[in-house]
Amino acid sequence: MIYFDNSATTLPYKEVIDSFTQSSTKFFGNPSSLHGIGASAEKLMSMARKQIASILKVEEQEIYFTSGGTEGNNISIKGTALAFKQRGKHIVISGVEHASVKEACKQLRDEGFELTIIPVGPEGRVSAEDVVGALRDDTILVSIMHVNNEVGSIQPIEEIGTELKRFPKALFHVDNVQGITKVPLDFKKAGIDLCSMSGHKFHGLKGTGILYIREGIALSPLFSGGSQERRVRSGTENVAGAVSLAKALRLSTERMASDLAKMSQIQQYLREGLNRLEGVVVNTPAHLAAPHILNFSVPGVKSEVLVHALEEKEIYVSTTSACSSKKKAVSDTILMMTGDEALAASSIRVSLSYDNTIQQAETFIRSLKDILEKLQEVMR
Repeated sequence: MIYFDNSATTLPYKEVIDSFTQSSTKFFGNPSSLHGIGASAEKLMSMARKQIASILKVEEQEIYFTSGGTEGNNISIKGTALAFKQRGKHIVISGVEHASVKEACKQLRDEGFELTIIPVGPEGRVSAEDVVGALRDDTILVSIMHVNNEVGSIQPIEEIGTELKRFPKALFHVDNVQGITKVPLDFKKAGIDLCSMSGHKFHGLKGTGILYIREGIALSPLFSGGSQERRVRSGTENVAGAVSLAKALRLSTERMASDLAKMSQIQQYLREGLNRLEGVVVNTPAHLAAPHILNFSVPGVKSEVLVHALEEKEIYVSTTSACSSKKKAVSDTILMMTGDEALAASSIRVSLSYDNTIQQAETFIRSLKDILEKLQEVMR
């Protein structure tokens, strides 16, 4: 089996599963309980929070545990809107944001907020000048993803964050779900106020996530209830999830230091192989792209046909993002980048992990070549 769908989800590390199991059995207490069993669970969770903060180079009190990227994005966007609606009701996002950002903003628009969507250029990137140019006196939030989940374009986060420092009323939220442990990002240097991450994208478990909230920012909570996570996210804490998440982040950060060059080499091999195949168009830009995502199209061939043809050879890839792939819609991202519906309707995403090998890439190119040749014979 060749698994090239790591941007949808990753295989959890064995150490992550072991840490979850051990935490669930030995530290099963409720961290809010006053007795010793609860205190032990709370101590373990605090250690996980401290470790994550150290890896991300932020303060311990700036780390909040969530169920993943979608929840982190919704807390950031709706929490900002509710907390600062008296200051203004204008939000700025890019045109290639994840559905959890787009739909959250559209829901707010139905509640009277105004939304400005910044288009991307041919490389799938927004211009920092365009983002800043869209700001108004009543802008309360700018939300731009770090790495695009479909084509891998890296957005100019640091440049945008630097510009936003001149607009203190506007908070800066970054969806870092695809960038974490693949593309370095200094939260403080980039002037980020809010940042969402998801554990299952870096070999953690589904249902675990991190939300960074810069100290001094008070969001309105979306959940009413207890005072967990300093009232930002009420509900009994997932201690085992937090501990396993910290383990996954540490291991993946170590893999990034040791194996990032290998991943980039595999991506480059795939790019060169795809460029040699007749009828294939590579959509991921050659520069300023993440090392783990490569998107291509075969105009005239529906993307789901290729996905299933590759699956028959036990090679697993995807079309658009996992959250929207079953809708069978064209890729809005590629359509905005190219203006070409044929490319947008036939896109395939290959996404790597540090466990993939150059031999798997070679097999993929050979298999795709064979599939395309057979399809061309049928279509003649």
